[in-house]
Amino acid sequence: MNRRDLILGAASAASLAATSVPSETIQPSLPFADLREAPSQIAAFAGLDDARILTRSGAEWRSGDLAVALDNAPQGVAVSLAAPSLAITHVRLRWQIQHPDDTLVLGDAWERSYGDLGWRNLVPERPLPWYCAVHQNGSTHSYGVATGAASLALWQIDASGITLWLDVRSGGEGVILGSRALKAATVVARRGERGESVVNALSAFCRSLCPSPRLPRSTVYGSNDWYYAYGKNSADGIVRDADLVASLAPPGGPKPYAIVDDGWQDKQRFPDMAALTARIQSSGALPGLWIRPLRAQRDGDRKLLLPEARFGDRTDRFKDLAYDPTIPEAREAALETMRLAVRWGNKLVKHDFSTYELFGAWGNEMGPSMTANGWHFNDRSRTNAEIVLDLYRGLREAAGEQTVVIGCNTIGHLAAGLFEANRTGDDVSGRIWERTRRMGVNTLAFRLPQNRAFFIVDADCVPITKAVAWEKTRMWLDAIARSGTALIVSAEPGAVGEPQKQALRDAFAIAASSPVSVPEDLLLTSTPRHWRSGGGSGAQSKTYLWEEEGASPFSI
Repeated sequence: MNRRDLILGAASAASLAATSVPSETIQPSLPFADLREAPSQIAAFAGLDDARILTRSGAEWRSGDLAVALDNAPQGVAVSLAAPSLAITHVRLRWQIQHPDDTLVLGDAWERSYGDLGWRNLVPERPLPWYCAVHQNGSTHSYGVATGAASLALWQIDASGITLWLDVRSGGEGVILGSRALKAATVVARRGERGESVVNALSAFCRSLCPSPRLPRSTVYGSNDWYYAYGKNSADGIVRDADLVASLAPPGGPKPYAIVDDGWQDKQRFPDMAALTARIQSSGALPGLWIRPLRAQRDGDRKLLLPEARFGDRTDRFKDLAYDPTIPEAREAALETMRLAVRWGNKLVKHDFSTYELFGAWGNEMGPSMTANGWHFNDRSRTNAEIVLDLYRGLREAAGEQTVVIGCNTIGHLAAGLFEANRTGDDVSGRIWERTRRMGVNTLAFRLPQNRAFFIVDADCVPITKAVAWEKTRMWLDAIARSGTALIVSAEPGAVGEPQKQALRDAFAIAASSPVSVPEDLLLTSTPRHWRSGGGSGAQSKTYLWEEEGASPFSI
């Protein structure tokens, strides 16, 4: 089987139209695959054109000295790989089960989502990173791997079964394990209850995947300058933001953050970063900083860098130099960026770009494979997932216990349990509302089950700018505030009058009260409009009219 066979196919336009909930008069139950039962087949690959079908012997599946072991674990089934004489790239497990023709399927994303999450009909070649769910007849069953895996996990669902691919490469080549056995992943399945809401089923499943999330001690809310400044920021502008959010925060409630985004490296506009954090704190806010830890300078030591081959044929990206974190000196340089941010007095640090820099692609370009073939890290004895985990653990240690860490362009399934918050979708916009609708609403709705199960979800900022209609911005602000996720606003000077201040005051008070709002039409659309908060007689429903008349499909 070659890589072409795995490439994502486009879902038909009819797939969304067919997502209405089946009538309860249809009696058959959705079949459930108990993944504790033995797979029908296990194969290992030394490259996708070199498959080894393994033969079962008790709890092991073997071909010579190549072995895959399946062992029951508290969470599910632990999958281990031993390959002392072969560089393995992938392991494939297959379970046979018949899915009804009207089964709906949901998957996650490698890193951020790009407005592309949603329930679809059966598309066998569709790659479903990390976890997936099937829905039919009011039942939702879920399948995935526990967070913190040592491999990159990809699922496929078809009419006849479920397939799990475990990518164990180092870079784009096979990992050299030598004598050690790799605990590649723990496979987890959850049988849904008939009539259980989709959101409840997915939330319960995400909690089972991550038994020990790392959560912040208080609400994550405040300001970030990116969506009005886009890098043309200044120390005085940041202090203005801090004054604004501090003045609108609920009295006696948690302090808001004022986060400095990219652009702070300009010494003329930011002459003293430690002094800036002190000014932010004196305003009543908490200082935060955006960093790009793997970025390397052009005049640095080339021996510390990742190879250009990771970009594949995207030669325009060769100028993006990045450290190879498997080289101790390079890893130390990356971690020093985090330590410096903390020494300056920042209470929150947002680190960005690491998945792109490590693997040479954005999530919406990856398809079934996070990186191109034909390159490797300096250390080929560890898998990509192990290398990412080591970097994340290093960043966590460098940040210290008291600093809130937000990952952006990070792999959420590996960041879970290490970082307090995670940006779950691609950028919204302070210029084009359609981008916020597509990217922001989609990731808020479909990755909301990860909120407080993996980390605090950050569906991105609420840009308050003169370029975007306040009517739309106000809806996005309200939806984020009620969701219980991170609420960060990007307020352009001159775009915040009394109506905006009052809306911000209300939104911050709602966010500080730890609310929970969930989408009710998740099965029907990629950007749910109908949301419900509370329960019982106190439940409230809200409808958000996200669509903008005359919006252009070419605007993003």
